[in-house]
Order: sequence, then structure tokens, then C-alpha cells
Amino acid sequence: MRDMSVDRVHAALPDPPLQSEEENREEEKAFGNAFAELESVDLPLGTTLRSIYDDQPNAHKRFMEKLDARIRNHDREIEKMCNFHHQGFVDAITELLKVRADAEKLMGQVTDTNRRLQEAGREVTAQTEEVIRCRIQQRNMATTVEKLQLCIPVLEMYSKLKEQLESKRYYAALKTMEQLEKVYIPRVSHYRFCQIMAENLPRLREEIKEISMSDLKDFLESIRKHSDKVGETAMRQAQQHRTFNSAVAKQASTGHYTKPMYSLNGRTHTHNGLMIEEDSGEEEEADEEVLTAQDLVDFSPVYRCLHIYTVLGDRETFENYYRKQRKKQARLVLQPQANMHETVEGYRRYFNQIVGFFVVEDHILHATQGLVTRAFTDELWNMALSKIIAVLRTHSSYCEDPDLVLELKNLIVIFADTLQGYGFPVNRLFDLLFEVRDQYNETLLKKWALVFREIFELDNYSPIPVETEEEYKHVVSRFPFHDTEIEKQQDFPKKLPMSQSVPQIYTQVKEFIYASLKFSESLHRSSTEIDDMLRKSTNLLLTRTLSSCLQNLIKKPHIGLTELVQIIINTTHLEQACRYLEEFITNITNVSPETVHTTRLYGLSTFKDARHAAEGEIYTKLNQKIDEFIQLADYEWGMAESDGRASGYLMDLINFLRSTFQVFTHLPNNNNDHASMSGKVAQTACMSACKHLSTSLMQMLLDTELKQISMGAIQQFNLDVIQCELFASSEPVPGFQGDTLQLAFIDLRQLLDLFMVWDWSTYLADYGQPTSKYLRVNPATALALLEKVYRG
Repeated sequence: MRDMSVDRVHAALPDPPLQSEEENREEEKAFGNAFAELESVDLPLGTTLRSIYDDQPNAHKRFMEKLDARIRNHDREIEKMCNFHHQGFVDAITELLKVRADAEKLMGQVTDTNRRLQEAGREVTAQTEEVIRCRIQQRNMATTVEKLQLCIPVLEMYSKLKEQLESKRYYAALKTMEQLEKVYIPRVSHYRFCQIMAENLPRLREEIKEISMSDLKDFLESIRKHSDKVGETAMRQAQQHRTFNSAVAKQASTGHYTKPMYSLNGRTHTHNGLMIEEDSGEEEEADEEVLTAQDLVDFSPVYRCLHIYTVLGDRETFENYYRKQRKKQARLVLQPQANMHETVEGYRRYFNQIVGFFVVEDHILHATQGLVTRAFTDELWNMALSKIIAVLRTHSSYCEDPDLVLELKNLIVIFADTLQGYGFPVNRLFDLLFEVRDQYNETLLKKWALVFREIFELDNYSPIPVETEEEYKHVVSRFPFHDTEIEKQQDFPKKLPMSQSVPQIYTQVKEFIYASLKFSESLHRSSTEIDDMLRKSTNLLLTRTLSSCLQNLIKKPHIGLTELVQIIINTTHLEQACRYLEEFITNITNVSPETVHTTRLYGLSTFKDARHAAEGEIYTKLNQKIDEFIQLADYEWGMAESDGRASGYLMDLINFLRSTFQVFTHLPNNNNDHASMSGKVAQTACMSACKHLSTSLMQMLLDTELKQISMGAIQQFNLDVIQCELFASSEPVPGFQGDTLQLAFIDLRQLLDLFMVWDWSTYLADYGQPTSKYLRVNPATALALLEKVYRG
């Protein structure tokens, strides 16, 4: 085959050209390399041949010649080798033929031996296979036991996990899951049941989260329901603690001290500088068991849920959820009932719920690590405090019962003391109490206004009669009355100048001070501040409430002149009693009245104003009565002659004035102040009445509707004026100097004299002179009356 290929290659190559000797040597070298590549390397012939053909033209012919020569050389070597080994080959074939017969014999023996061996080993083989099968089973059993020993702890842990879930020990179940995942399941993770377990664990975790969250929701609902009870217990203990502080203050001077039992969360509380330490169970003399927050609320759900979410790495979600829900509950707790202001129980429930809420939060703050922070509780408290103040400010404004406002104040104080014991700032609550105090004072003022009005309505406005010394002492014990003249009188009965309303008013003012003092208790204020508050509220009672009642009393239509005079006397005594009220307040507060900032009572101006109003009302009523009599006048302005006597209406008027002024003169005069007061009032009233009567008579003469007057009518009118002058000269009220009272009628007298005497020449001659007989006659008045006389 090789020779045929070479021949084909040779026939295809063109004839080579002639070359030099040096080129022949290079060509021999190149052909040698090509032959070496063809003989030694199994490469495609095209690559080698292309290198030959591309070198020189006609090189392929020379190559073929060299190739033929090389082939012939190899053929000679092959032939020499065959000739050298031919005899050995023949000898070997001969030996092989000899061995053939022995081999066939041996083959028969081996076959027979094999047959016998197979027959003999068939039973052994069967037993061996059985042994092998048993060994395999034994090995499989050992392997199974080994694997089961690895699987049993996993199954035991999984069974333990199921038991923990059934018994609701979720925190322990999570720890078991963690061990299963990290320790046990990786040892046998290639088993299907372990894969199923591993797939179930996340689902179980989610179930635990859902269950624990459900428990948390139940817990939140539970504490919302129990906040009232928790708050009630905390406020009761705070009230007991405050009572205990008072007892400690009293016992401190004697050196006796009894340790209190005050704790709602097992922690120490400091209140008003007094430390109440924790009790470790050694207090066998305690009167009652100390209740803690755990005694009233089961906190295990929140602890359990917190631990579960912490283990699951989702603590932040739990914290956010808890805080969000508590904020919602805080807003619900802070929402008051619409009728809360109607009863103290409404306020108490409101405060109990708020205290319970923050006691729970305080316990959670200290019992857990970071579930709630101080900043969170402070934020909640600040929000709650603003809402509480707004609610109390609104609802307290609806309260009109001072007893209810006082109970509200006591609740606010206990509420503030309770939360202050848990570290919450309550200064704004005590500031609110000042607003509530103003509301309390307003309700007191309204209540005492009714009391004063009732006292005034039931008073008989006459001096107090005392029949016995016991009655006298009883009156004096109620009102600081001191009169030397009356005290010197040994005989009874006696009459005290003031009416029954005076001691009643004085007693009620003291009751008001006591009522106002009740609000100042437990406000943690100094005696000076309490004294100032009492004086200010008492001033409001005197200057506004009592003054208003007096003014209204004076203006009432049924109050006559006698009653008005008695009111003047009463206000004088009440004014004198104001200094005793100041002493009363001083004794209560132990604050010296000489203190720089001590507020003074304004009763002096109050009762002076009332007296002035009563005096003015006396003058007004007198003038009104005079007007009523004047309206009864029925003059015949055209009469020819007078009747010779004064008009009936005028005599009735004068008799009325005499009897009226006798009331003033018959006032008790055993007290210089009373006599001076009654005398001044009587003089002023008498002068006012005479002036008003003179003015009314003058207006009657000058009435524009009266067109003509006869001289007879003027004579009759003159008789009436003479009666008025006689009345004035009779000194109806003592104390007037000379003819002072008669001067009230001087205008009328000079005018009537001018017409009665018809002394116009003198009037005209002396007009404008200080010594004129008719100095008080106005020309216009004289002219107007003259025209009416001429018409008559």
C-alpha cells in the first residue's frame, strides 16, 4: 500500500531541474528532515509535502527519487531481518505443535478437576452465601442502630417540642427549636422526616408568634379592665402614706417611729422627703398585706411575648406594637365620661384608670429591659397631663356644688401624690389646683349668697331682745359684741342694737373661712400663702357677695325706713367685727398680721358703701312718699278766699314726717357711735325731705299747665307753707342749729310774702342788694306767678 501511494505521488510530481553540489547538499538535508517527519510523526502529508514543493521548482521529482531510494533501502533491511529470524520461527512452530497435545490433556484434567471442585463446593457456596446474607443483615442492622441512635435524640427533642407547645411553654419551645436546628437536625439532615421537621419549624415559630401576640392582646385587654382596680389600690396606699407622714411628723418629737407598708411595685418610694424602704418579709407587725402590681395583674404574658420575640430576633416589632397599643389605650383612658362632673365617683373612676395605667407602665419600665423607656413613659405622661388638665379644667367649670369641688380637689391631691411617688412630675397639677380653687371659691360665693339672702329674708330688722343672761351669753358667743352700758345693766330683758341677722352673718363668714381653708389643706403651701388665700377669698365674700346681697336688700320695695335704719346699724356692727375676723384668720394660719405681704380685709369699705346706699335709699323713699302726698293735693286755684286752715294732704304729710323722724330719735342712744350715726342720718333725711317738699310746692305753683291763680288760692297755699315752716321750727330732729331747717322753705316764703303784701316797689327798689327783703325771689319766677294771678 505504501509503495502504491508513493508511486501515485511520484507520477504526479513534475521533473526536477538541474542543481549545483551545494544545493544538492541542502536539498539532501531538507529531504532527510522531511523523511524523518514522515516516518516518525503521524501528521497530515499535505503540510510536509507543501514545504517541499514550495522551496524550489522541480524539487518534487528529486524528492520522489530520494523517496524511491529510501524505500529500497528499507526493503533490503527488512529482507535481511527476515532471513535472520526465519529458522527460529520454524522451530517455534514445531514446539508449539508439540505442546498442543499436552495442552489438550491438561485442559481435560482441569475441566475434570473443576467439575469435582464445583460439586464439592456447591454446599459451601450455599452456606457462604447464607453467611454473606447474614453478615449483610448484621451490617445493615448495625448501621440502622447507629442511624437510629442519631435520629432518636432528634425525635425526642421534637417530641419535647410538641409537649412544650401543648403546655404553652413557648419560650422553652423556641430554645428546643434552636437546638434542633443547630445541633440535632444537621446530623441527620439527609433523612426525609428531618427535612419535614426542618420545614415545620418556621411554621411553628410563626404559630408561637401568633399565639404569643394573641396572649399579649389578651393581656392588654386585661390591664385595661384592671387599671381601675390597680389605680384604686395605688391611690388608697398613697392616701394611707400621706396619713402616715402626718403621724410620723407627730411621733418624730417623741422618738417613736413605725415603718410603713407602702409599695405597689416592690420599689422604694420617696415622698416629701420621707424615705419608705422596701420590706423583705420581716415586717410581722404590718396591719395589712402590701399589694404589688403583680398581685393585681398577671404580667407573664408580656414577659413571655417579649422573650419569644427576642429569641426570634423580632424584638423591635414587638416593642413598637406594644408602645403603639399602649398609646391607644392611654387615649381611651384619658377620655372622660360626659357626665363625669356630676358625681365624685365619676372623677374617682377617671383618676383610678389613669393611675392604674401609669403604675403598670412604671412596672413594665423597671421589670423589662427596654420594652418601654423612660423617654417613652415621659412622653406618655406629658401627653396625658395636658389632656387631664384640659378635662379637669372643663368639667370642674360645670360643678356648682362646693362639696363636690372640694372632693375633686382631694382626689387631685391624692392623684398627684400617687404619681409623684412613681417619679412622674406633677407640678402642673398643683398649678391647676389654683384654678380649681378659684372655681371652688366661686361655688362657695354662690352658696353663701343664698345663705345671706335667706338670713336677710328671715330677719325682722329689730333689735335683738334677750330675756336672760344665758341668751345674752349665747348671742355674745356668736358675735363679738361689747357695750359697756348694756353690760352694766343688771336687769333683764335687754335689747341689743343690732338685729338677729348680724350674729348669723358673722357666723356664716367664719363658716366660709373654714370652708375655704379646707381647700388649702394638703396643697403643700406655706402658712403665709394659705393666709393670703383665706384673706383674698374672704374679701371676695365681703366685697362682692355680701355687698351685693346688701345692695339688693336695700333696693327691695318692701324694705321700709325702719328696716333701712336697722340695716345701717347692722352694717356698723359688722364693720366693727372685721378686725375680729382678721384675728380669727390669724389664729388659724399662725401668720402675724404685721407681715409685709399680709392682705387686709376690705369689710370697712364694704359696709360703708352699704350704709351709704341705705342712707340714699332712705332719702329716696322719703322723697317718694312726699311725692305720693303731693299727688293728693287738690287746690281750687280760683277760690275767692282761703279755708282758714291748712290742706288735709299737707297735714297728713307733716304727721307722716313727724312719725318717721321719731323712728330716728327713738333709736338706741346708749352708744355714742349709734347716736352720732342715727343723728346724722336723721338730720340729713329731715333736711332732704324739707328741701324736696319745698321744691315740690314751688313746682306746683309754677306748673305750666296751671294758667291762673286767685289770691284766695295763694292765701290757702300760704297757710300750707306756714305749716311746713312750723314743722321745721318744731325741731323734728334734734341737732339743727337755729333756723337751719326753716331755710329749706325760704324761697317759698319770700315769694308768697311778695304776693301777699303786694310789695313790688320794695322788691324792685332793693333788687340785687344783699340786704334785699326778697333776695331769694327770682324775677322769672315772680313774673310767671304774677301772670297767673292777673289771669285769675
